[in-house]
Amino acid sequence: MVVRGSFHSPLPITGSHEGAGTVVALGSAVTNFAIGDRVMCGLKTHRCVQCRTCRGPEEYRNYCPNNDGDLGIRRDGAFAEYAVCDARESNRLPDGVDFELAAPLACAGRTIFRGVKQARLEKGQWLGLVGSGGGLGHLGIQFAKALGLKVMGIDARDEGLALSYEYEADVVVDVRKGKEAVVKEVMRATDGLGCHATVNISDAASAAEVACAVTMMHGRMIQIAQPDMVSVPMQELIFRDIHVEGSLLCTVQQGQEMLEVVAKNGITVKTNLFYGLEQLPDLVRWAHSGRMQGKGLIIMDEEAVKKEHEKAA
Repeated sequence: MVVRGSFHSPLPITGSHEGAGTVVALGSAVTNFAIGDRVMCGLKTHRCVQCRTCRGPEEYRNYCPNNDGDLGIRRDGAFAEYAVCDARESNRLPDGVDFELAAPLACAGRTIFRGVKQARLEKGQWLGLVGSGGGLGHLGIQFAKALGLKVMGIDARDEGLALSYEYEADVVVDVRKGKEAVVKEVMRATDGLGCHATVNISDAASAAEVACAVTMMHGRMIQIAQPDMVSVPMQELIFRDIHVEGSLLCTVQQGQEMLEVVAKNGITVKTNLFYGLEQLPDLVRWAHSGRMQGKGLIIMDEEAVKKEHEKAA
C-alpha cells in the first residue's frame, strides 16, 4: 500500500513498519525503557495526547489524528541498522520471544490479536477467519486457540489452506467452492448456527460478504483487511442483524498481553528469511508471487540474532 501511494508517504522514506531490536539510546523523557532492553517497536509516533480520541478509552488512542505518522509509512522505518521508535507505543519483549518472532508481531500480530479480542467471544465458541492461511491468518488461528476458541479457517489459495491445516484450525474450508457451498460446510460444522463471530483478513472483493454469510444471526464481523471498498449485502445487515466493525491495532496494553500469550503458548510465525537490504527486492518478488506462506523478514543485524539464538540454546 505504501508503494501504491495509498498513504501518501513522503519520499524518500525508509520502509518497514515491523521492527524489533535492542535499545541503544533513550530520549530525555523516556522512563519506561533502559539501554539494553529488547523491544518490539511501536508503529505510531508522538500522539498529541490532548484530543478527544487520546483522552478517551485506551482502545481509541491508536486513532489519534494528530500524530507524527507511522514507522515506514510517514516516518523512516525498520529497514535500517537503527530506527527511532516512540517509547509510549513500544513493548518490552518477554523471555522466549526473540527478534525474529517479535518483528512480524509489531504489525501483523498487533492487528490480528486486536481483531480476535474485538470479537468478544467466550471459550468454546466459533471464530471464523476469512484469509486464515496468510501472514495474519496463521497468527489468528494460534491466538484464537490459545484463548480457548474453536477456529473455522477459510482461504482461497492452496498455500493458505495448507497453512491453515498446519496451524490446526478446527475446520478448514476452501472458498473457491463458492459462497453457498462454504456456508453449507460452516453450518454443518457448527450445528446449523454459523460462527459466533468472524474476522475478515482478505482483500478479495467478495471476502466481507463471505465473512458475514458464515456468521450466525446477530453475530459480529470484524473487518481488518483494507481494500478500497468493503461490500456487504444489505440482507446481512438488516435481515440477519450482522454487526460489522473495523479494527486497527492493539493498544499498548493489549500488545503486552499478546506478547505474554505468545511466550506462554509457544506461538510461532511462519517466516521467510532474507538477509540485508540487498535481498529486499527478492522478498518483494516472493511476497507478490502469491506463493509465500507467512511473513517475509529482513535480518538487518545477523550478529544480534546469532547472540539471541546462543542464549536460547
